[in-house]
Formats: sequence, structure tokens, C-alpha cells
Amino acid sequence: MPPAKTSYVCLPCRASYKQPYDRDRPERICPRCAGPLTHVGSAFAAPRRRDTAAWRTLSVLLHAGVGFHKSCCGGPGYRPRSLREVRERMTHARRTGEHFARALVRPDLP
Repeated sequence: MPPAKTSYVCLPCRASYKQPYDRDRPERICPRCAGPLTHVGSAFAAPRRRDTAAWRTLSVLLHAGVGFHKSCCGGPGYRPRSLREVRERMTHARRTGEHFARALVRPDLP
């Protein structure tokens, strides 16, 4: 049985690639720009290349340490899909002292 594939993205190119996961080869290179690829997880669905707002949202999530890994059968859970949702959660995190990554994956704000 072939190894399971997982997603890697290049944020500058706005490109996503499915490749087999290999612990012995943690660094991947983008075929378009030769820059490093970021491992995002197997439950990732890439936005369209022209959707710059979605890629900016994805960039914020990845830089905060939020991934798209499956957690058993439920998928990755809630992830913000717009910059407005990201701003709301980051404001909430600043006001309450909650960690940014935890606030970003919170489905509802109190």
C-alpha cells in the first residue's frame, strides 16, 4: 500500500501540492520558485490562486501555528475563512489574553 499523501503549500506562489509524507525528509522545495514548502496537513483544501484574501488568511493561520491535520474522523475542526473572522478572533485574544492559535480555531466567540 502506498504511503498516504498530505498537503504542502508555497505561500509566495499560492500553490498547493499533495506529496507522500516522509519523516526522514522534512524539508520540501517548491517546484515553481525553489522556496521552502510548508506542511499544512492532510485535511487541507487550497483556495483558488486568484483569491488573495483567502491566501492572506491562510498565511496568518500558518504563521500562528494552526495546521489542517485530521483529528480522527472529525477533520481539522473550525478554521476562519476570511480576514474579518481572523481580525475578530485576534481582537478577542488581545482582550482576554488567550493564545492567538487557540483563539483562531475557536468556532464561537463569547
